[in-house]
Amino acid sequence: QVQLVESGGGLVQAGGSLRLSCAASGGTLIFSTINWYRQASGKQRELVATITGDGNTNYADSVKGRFTISRSNARNTVYLQMNSLKPEDTAVYYCNAIRSAVSLNSWGQGTQVTVSS
Repeated sequence: QVQLVESGGGLVQAGGSLRLSCAASGGTLIFSTINWYRQASGKQRELVATITGDGNTNYADSVKGRFTISRSNARNTVYLQMNSLKPEDTAVYYCNAIRSAVSLNSWGQGTQVTVSS
């Protein structure tokens, strides 16, 4: 099974930027759909961004124009570039890899993002 490890979270002021990474081991992310989710304290987990195996992307309305998801198949890593951060972006961010053809559905442990006002 593919293991996912997120990194890049931290504390940043409003208006700042962070880049999250989701690195995979134990298998390839090629052909997989990768989702970034986030869960704020006391709230349900929400889908933030998706990138498919052929590079198509989709974003939640709340982050459109500010966040960019990308992937490096050579590095077996997916990124989430987050710009113009707002306090409401504060959450634990998780990556999720899905590929139904091989019954892949893996989650990382999450990385905390805190945006101060």
